[in-house]
Amino acid sequence: MSTETNPFQNALKQLRLACDAMGINEDIYTYLSHPTRMVQVAVPVRMDNGHLKVFEGFRVLHNSARGPGKGGIRYAPNVDMDEVKALAMWMTWKCACVGIPYGGAKGGVRVDPRKLSQAELERLTRRFTANIINVIGPETDIPAPDMNTGSREMGWMMDTYSMQKGHVVHGVCTGKPVEIGGSLGRTQATGHGVAFIAHEYAKRHGMKPEESTIVIQGFGNVGQYTALTAKEYGYKVIAVSDISGGYYKPDGLDVDEIFAYISDPAHRTLEGYENAQRITNEELLELECTILAPCALENQITPENAGKLRCKVVVEGANGPTTPEADKILAERGIDVVPDILANAGGVTCSYFEWVQDRMALFWDLDRVNEELDKILLRAFEDVQKLVEERKVTYRMAAYFVAVHRVAKAIEMRGIYP
Repeated sequence: MSTETNPFQNALKQLRLACDAMGINEDIYTYLSHPTRMVQVAVPVRMDNGHLKVFEGFRVLHNSARGPGKGGIRYAPNVDMDEVKALAMWMTWKCACVGIPYGGAKGGVRVDPRKLSQAELERLTRRFTANIINVIGPETDIPAPDMNTGSREMGWMMDTYSMQKGHVVHGVCTGKPVEIGGSLGRTQATGHGVAFIAHEYAKRHGMKPEESTIVIQGFGNVGQYTALTAKEYGYKVIAVSDISGGYYKPDGLDVDEIFAYISDPAHRTLEGYENAQRITNEELLELECTILAPCALENQITPENAGKLRCKVVVEGANGPTTPEADKILAERGIDVVPDILANAGGVTCSYFEWVQDRMALFWDLDRVNEELDKILLRAFEDVQKLVEERKVTYRMAAYFVAVHRVAKAIEMRGIYP
């Protein structure tokens, strides 16, 4: 992996730029550039055919100055330690940017979940949980769903942890089914937040929903609910993509129809969807549009394609989709980038609500969840917008100013033990 595509190196570059611009003490940069804890485990699983297969699992706690670690678990074929370290660092900034009392963490297992049966996935999840049980917990490090994991996996994780501890521990992870301690609104929270932040940006830049178009790269959980919420605001979604490719309709896609199509167990992807023009993922990123929302993977907007984008603003639904080099090109072209640590913070914010509800054993209705979510996201956006205007910096730099300052202040006030 080159330094340009290594997500952890990109995360370090972003941190360095922010610390230099803010005049942050070099000791603080050194502290923040090193994750607090990195765990790698072997995950042996008895497959349905009777043979044993061993997978690699990772869990990283980046920083806990402001509270316990928080971050998802992803199942993907290319997960490695550097990716998880970067994601954990971005989670630190994300939690600080929106002002919730967490540090950043992340985890993953190197596996293609599409090749495993449900029984194999359950055994994988339970064994991975057992192997990291000493580093996770409701007061230390709280997992959540991420790529290719969801409420089902979180239910297995909570049950495994609880069985080992001898009592039910609802707060060990978030994103669980509502029936066993999950929160209403959690499934759609990240995508809702992406659309909400995009809408706030649009309002401040004179972009009317009925005159604006949105292109969404990635149509997993985040992309789906970004599209649905954007439609509710009145925006026209003209293109989406998933692993099967891109789907483009200049007059606007039928978002409800696409959502129903992909939700059908017979499909699971957009493969075979006929009411749109097929394009490549590369072509999708370069479509003319008002708002481009990359909601897939990191390193999607690079120096190779940054000069070809034809959007007015990039709103990052994925973690780390824009490289630092591409950021510079977009800034020179006058294309704003609303960064991931602000734009996709709806998920972790709603996870925070779930954790709070679990610890109180008192649950909120959906209206309260959405009201509290929008309140926190709006306050965070206004904090960032104020710095953009006052300091004449990019949205990413402003968001990092807010986040890094809060984490640095916590470190300063707590001191270095011993």
